[in-house]
Amino acid sequence: MVEALVDGKSASLDAAAGRAAEILGAAKFPIVAGLGADVAGTSAAILLAERLRGAYDHMRSPEILVDLAVFRQAGAMMTTPSVARLQADVLVFVGDDLSAIWPEVMARLAPGEIPYFDLEKARRKIVWIGPPPGAAVEGAELVALEGADLRATLAALRARVGAKPVAASGAALEALDAAAAVLNGARFGVIVWGPRLMDALGVEMALGLLLDLNKTTRFTSLPLGAGDNAAGVTQTSGWSTGFPARTSFGRGYPEHDAWKFSAERLIEEGEADAALWISAYSASAPRWTRRPPLVALTAQETAFGYAPQVEIRVGRPGLDHDGADFAREVSALVARTASAPSAAPSVAAVIQKIAAALPARAA
Repeated sequence: MVEALVDGKSASLDAAAGRAAEILGAAKFPIVAGLGADVAGTSAAILLAERLRGAYDHMRSPEILVDLAVFRQAGAMMTTPSVARLQADVLVFVGDDLSAIWPEVMARLAPGEIPYFDLEKARRKIVWIGPPPGAAVEGAELVALEGADLRATLAALRARVGAKPVAASGAALEALDAAAAVLNGARFGVIVWGPRLMDALGVEMALGLLLDLNKTTRFTSLPLGAGDNAAGVTQTSGWSTGFPARTSFGRGYPEHDAWKFSAERLIEEGEADAALWISAYSASAPRWTRRPPLVALTAQETAFGYAPQVEIRVGRPGLDHDGADFAREVSALVARTASAPSAAPSVAAVIQKIAAALPARAA
């Protein structure tokens, strides 16, 4: 049986969808937030935001926009995990949060031997900027560069790769030179980072290092991206509107602004007067302190700062129902068959019910 609550009381899916439509349809400027959904759910959410003349934002937008802000200005060279695993003789890991972002990162990317170079018995070399977990790199040669400021460490390494002076001496300079020698001697290298510890300046410095290395060898990058299908939502948003999340339909056409259409800012400053929160992958909840009317579509029990007027339990893509989302393992959208099918509806199905129940003026 579908789980739904209206004002804290059990309700049918149709009744909950009808009440959600009343709340969202009566708003002057609603925000579709969270947006942790698969491709179908994201498409439905964007269409709903368009009909409501509202905006949409993803819960991981601060992490998404770290990379996008730089890629828009400078471009990027990227590869896939499979290519990195099969061909890279040098991997550069930036930060100590990578296994938190992708628990399988070391198993997927860094076995000691390189399959592509098996005939030569080549051993992989790893440069780790930030405190590395020692056991995670067993079988590979490791050079560690410890530094609290990743940007400064990347800048110093970039300078030494180009044989330029830096404000370092002793053991610190020896470590930088050892890492620079590994990078300059690479046949094919990959720089890997996540968005939690890297800001736009750090990403820019990593890409600058990559460009410098490509003057004499081959190097590319593998940004790990964020969770809650952030990459899948970004791609779906791109082909739907031409923009990533933080896009508004308030003027009758899609308009993107990374600051103006932040869900948290819109709520906190009172510009959005109702919210639809979607989280089909995790028990994430909004962090805003104001309390506008809230409709929540969640896949599991979630601790909200205040009770939603409508809460509907949805299924998780690939678990409760079939779906398509971004697979970090292959850096592409993939179709997933439900591994434990249930009666929980998909985000797309619930949003379609809400859209069908919207007041005439909202449609």
